[in-house]
Amino acid sequence: MPAHTQARLRRLLQDLLSPAILSALVLTCCLGVTAALWHSASSDAEQDAQADFDGRVRELVNNLDQRMQTYIQVLYGVQGLFASSESVGRDEFRTYILGQELNRHFPGVHGVGFMKLIGPHQREEHEAMVRRQGFPAYRVFPPGERAWYAPIVYLEPFSDNNRLAFGFDPASEARRRITLEQARDSGQPAMSGSIRLVQESDKLVQSGFLIVLPLYNHGQPVATLAQRRAAINGWVYAPFRVGDLMAGLGGPRVAALDVEIYDGDAIAPSALMYDSAANAQGKQRTTRQQISIANHRWTLRISMLPGPASARSDKAQQIGLFGVSLSVLLACLTWLLARGRVRAREGLQRSSTLTEELKEGQSTLMVLADSAQRSQAMLRSILDSTIDGILVDNLKGTVLNSNRRFRELWNVPEHLDWQSDGAVLMSHMSAQLRHAGSGLRLDEPAQLTLPGVQRGTPFEEEHEVLHLKDGRVIEKHTRGLQLGSEPARIWSFRDITERTQIEQREQTRRHVLELLATGAPLQTILESVVLGVEADNEDMLCSILLLDESGEHLLVGAAPSLPAFYNAAVHGLTIGKGMGACGQAVVTRNRVIVEDIRSAPSWAEYRDIALQAGLVSCWSDPIFSASGTVLGTFAIYHRDARLPSMANIALIEQGARLAGIAIEQAQAAVALRAGEARFRSLYDHAPVALWEQDWSAVRGALAELELSGVEDLEGYLQANPSQLRRLASLVRIMDVNAAALEQVAAPPGRKDLGALTLAQNFDASAMPNFARALTALARGQHFFACEGSFERLDGVARLNELTLLVMPGHTHSLDFVIVSTLDITERRRMNDELRVLATTDFLTGLSNRREFMGRLQEEQGRLQRDIGACAAVLLLDIDHFKRINDEYGHAAGDAVLRQLADLMRDGQRKIDMMGRIGGEEFAILLPGTDLDAAAVFAERLRQRVEQTPMQLNTGAALGITVSIGIAAMGGNYPAGDSALIRADQALYCAKRGGRNRVELMDVEADRPGHQVPAASG
Repeated sequence: MPAHTQARLRRLLQDLLSPAILSALVLTCCLGVTAALWHSASSDAEQDAQADFDGRVRELVNNLDQRMQTYIQVLYGVQGLFASSESVGRDEFRTYILGQELNRHFPGVHGVGFMKLIGPHQREEHEAMVRRQGFPAYRVFPPGERAWYAPIVYLEPFSDNNRLAFGFDPASEARRRITLEQARDSGQPAMSGSIRLVQESDKLVQSGFLIVLPLYNHGQPVATLAQRRAAINGWVYAPFRVGDLMAGLGGPRVAALDVEIYDGDAIAPSALMYDSAANAQGKQRTTRQQISIANHRWTLRISMLPGPASARSDKAQQIGLFGVSLSVLLACLTWLLARGRVRAREGLQRSSTLTEELKEGQSTLMVLADSAQRSQAMLRSILDSTIDGILVDNLKGTVLNSNRRFRELWNVPEHLDWQSDGAVLMSHMSAQLRHAGSGLRLDEPAQLTLPGVQRGTPFEEEHEVLHLKDGRVIEKHTRGLQLGSEPARIWSFRDITERTQIEQREQTRRHVLELLATGAPLQTILESVVLGVEADNEDMLCSILLLDESGEHLLVGAAPSLPAFYNAAVHGLTIGKGMGACGQAVVTRNRVIVEDIRSAPSWAEYRDIALQAGLVSCWSDPIFSASGTVLGTFAIYHRDARLPSMANIALIEQGARLAGIAIEQAQAAVALRAGEARFRSLYDHAPVALWEQDWSAVRGALAELELSGVEDLEGYLQANPSQLRRLASLVRIMDVNAAALEQVAAPPGRKDLGALTLAQNFDASAMPNFARALTALARGQHFFACEGSFERLDGVARLNELTLLVMPGHTHSLDFVIVSTLDITERRRMNDELRVLATTDFLTGLSNRREFMGRLQEEQGRLQRDIGACAAVLLLDIDHFKRINDEYGHAAGDAVLRQLADLMRDGQRKIDMMGRIGGEEFAILLPGTDLDAAAVFAERLRQRVEQTPMQLNTGAALGITVSIGIAAMGGNYPAGDSALIRADQALYCAKRGGRNRVELMDVEADRPGHQVPAASG
């Protein structure tokens, strides 16, 4: 482009970028950036608000679901109360519910009640029975004939409000009756739809609902629908007010939400049960959620109530105001700067013309000088940073250049004048070579008439490996190059000592391992180690001496290159003074370097024999085992006085380490063969039954099940017995010992593995244990123990104790599993007999005194944990029992004691405890029973004994009576031994009062109370 055109375009650009236009452009750009930032801040504020709303909704729904699940667990607890007792009295029900503190822990629950199922012809009898219990006005309402009734019999707390529902029959109303039938048929909790509770007043009516749980008769099956309908006995339930349920749910975060609850799946005005803010206006966000409680669904419409603006909304406004202000300010500053720039440009144009010519001349000179300096510095930096030693000569005996690495490799001293005379450098390098005349020389001018050199053809590349006297190995490369019009040669040297040693060590190691694998003798293996070291070190003579078992002598293990007479002389070397380098290395446990044997004091005894063998220097390194024990020594001899270099020391260490590995592996192989023989003997003669099994096929079948989608393996196997049996058939029994054959009653003297199956470890009844063992091993466990049963080969079922052990390294294949089994049939039988003898009275079959006292202590601990609980202790004694023994004999007395125990069992609950604590003295523990109820129980027992004649062995009938003393436990009453003492005091009061009576102990007055009248029964 011509210069005048460029000047015209420059002036046009300057006019376009005038102060006015430039300031307008800045203002426009700043306002655009401000608008983008304002829009981004507004979007962030909207996203934060939506995220906050979603979090509040999740918190509300989760809290509501957790609260309802907690209430259902309360009903499960009441269901458990009825399941633990044949009948639950009103007082017992009240005590349990009051202990739950419903108003404090379960807001929204109006109470917990019990509905009794009544047939169509039992209504009048039921009303009469409840009226006799102290409720003369009780009736089942609403009236009318129905197929069945379910009146509310218990309802706690029994407040004035809840009394309105006492006797109400929920089966009279369709929605409530459907809920009862749903719970009865499913056996699960069921929730009703929206109803109006019977307890509601006419002023403040809230929507309510019921949650019910079925109660079935004890002992009846409930597996099918027909069985559950036949076994239904009643329901426990809880009435709820929706408003009270939602009160305080979620805290202040949920208070900012408008919550509407609809019964069912649809949102309709007729289904509305609850609205937390019915008259709220300006709702911002709304979502619809559904929650399922006790097989009933609610639909929740949740909205965000209006509130103050968030910090991010204020931030967006602040960004807008600040951006507009800053845009105007920047536009003004731009105008001022552009105005000053125009003025400065005018002055610059005048000065630029004067300096342009001067700059052009100076720049040309600087470029030339800088280029030369950079080229020289770059060449030196490249040469000094390479890992190879570099030397360049001109084929005329003159060295042109070299790098730092070259001087380090060849140990070139600073004072050596090698740059002016290359022959001095070559002589210094050749003196370090193990073999002279290896080609290290600079060609002289008379030798430059080589073919191709006169024609300008470069040298062919040459390669050579140089071995130095200090043990290093250097790789040399030479090639020709052209420097200008003159030929030259570049030498490249690389230290490959470590690589060579690694290759040699790996080759020797592979050979040693091959010999170990083939079971070669130790001497052959050690000779291979020695020869491997000597292969690349021609001037070295190596030997390996082994320490004998006593640790006092060294024996020749391998020394193929040393003279035979020398080996014979040092064989059996005693470790002591004058013991040479090897003996000293064993004692000091450190490397010993002897530069010259001729002057070493430690070689005084063996100096002559060593010099006769031509050995002048010796380097010895101790050979250690993996545990740090000295196994012997590895020694290197030379025929001249010499000190080791770093490469030689590394070679000694490698040789000693490899020899230690070979020695340990050879010793381990011998020990392994002996150990295998001992293990086989122990395995065959072990007193415990041992089974070697292969579960690899089972592992493969489990992998197929996992691919098919089975996650809960144990649950799947328990639910599919056929699959479990199939997996059991895949277990292969590889070997067994004599104890195992004897345990399964195999024919003596014959081991027939084909006749053995997994049934000899796990029979059909023990398959659940096999499923648990299989699951444990499949999850990677190495050990599993359990008890079960097995089937002998003669068909007899026995009990066993199993231990499954996966051998190390076989966890992922399960192809090596050791199973030990122990027949515990007789031990289990003896344990059961001993347990019965230790806890039971042999004559009556009741618990003995020790067992009863232990149960009494357990009940005392329970009462201390539950302050509201109660219990009672009864002590009874046969009146005039000595007279029976004297007149009819002790056999008759024993018969009377047995029959009395049978009468006591007739009225026993599952939780009651009865025992014989003396000759004719018996005790009864009644958990959950207060003093009045215990008195009723005692009086009934007394009357039953009095009205039941005892049949003697002679056929005669004998009438007997008992005296009973009662003491209470729990609450303000002392428990444990104190209660038994007070019951004993009451018993003696009954004796003194004429016998055949029941006495209560009044703990507050510290005296016996009144006699329980016969009418109390």
